[in-house]
Amino acid sequence: MTTALSESIEQLRARLTEHRRTGITIGLVPTMGSLHAGHVRLIEQAKQECGIVVTSIFVNPLQFDRDDDFKNYPRTLAEDIEVCKSSAVDIVFTPSVDEIYPSPQECTIKVGRLGTYLCGKYRPGHLNSVATVVMKLLQIVQPGRAYFGEKDAQQLAIIRYLVRDFLLPVTIVGVPTVREADGLALSSRNQLLSPTQRQTAIVLYKLLLYTQKKIATGMKEAKIVKELAMAQIPKDVAVRIEYLELVDPENMQPVELIAGPVLAAGAAWVGTTRLIDNVICNPIADTH
Repeated sequence: MTTALSESIEQLRARLTEHRRTGITIGLVPTMGSLHAGHVRLIEQAKQECGIVVTSIFVNPLQFDRDDDFKNYPRTLAEDIEVCKSSAVDIVFTPSVDEIYPSPQECTIKVGRLGTYLCGKYRPGHLNSVATVVMKLLQIVQPGRAYFGEKDAQQLAIIRYLVRDFLLPVTIVGVPTVREADGLALSSRNQLLSPTQRQTAIVLYKLLLYTQKKIATGMKEAKIVKELAMAQIPKDVAVRIEYLELVDPENMQPVELIAGPVLAAGAAWVGTTRLIDNVICNPIADTH
């Protein structure tokens, strides 16, 4: 089957109606384009588990808290479509802003406590807008399964609650983070880094690995773990850590005493580029 392109909701729904009659599972991979190997991994898993795969490419203006970030966000639609074709995506959905937001948005999703910390603290309104556009895409496509990367752990947690709270008949699938050889998490924003900044960017992942190691060796107090980790940042490295937090992996709430698996999540500025990453940390087993 060749890859079909749909720019309108009406056209996409008409195509999906034909497939839906056969009873096959429809998989959705929502993206903002600038596709990389991490997106391809999402598509590959969707292809394995679903009868038809839709990949959406839409740079959502509502979720950007800075105009310059929206303006500079990488846009490579022609290349992205080729990636989808080579990955055997069945339908690529490339709506315009007017197609997704035909009129001013009066009703939006409001994220509760899951959006209080991490990125929600530093990007007001961002997670509400992410939840709103994901709700739109889920309503448009009505997939049986939808695929999201675990690199955006807070976003993934919110989407899981979104589906639960609004009783949506879709299974949300989290796909492990894809990393470069040195461990840097793949991100569309990585291409905004200069060669020097690219080398600097790995500091965030090293910080998370240090945190993971300390917890694995038995440290229980989150505050102390974070202080020790932050002290590891070289003074001469041009990176600003926006946050390093230890939170519950399901509800994204901070933990004080580490008694079970926790998510170490961080955000860092390298020049004018903001990067995020996370790792799961498992405490030492209590044998007593």
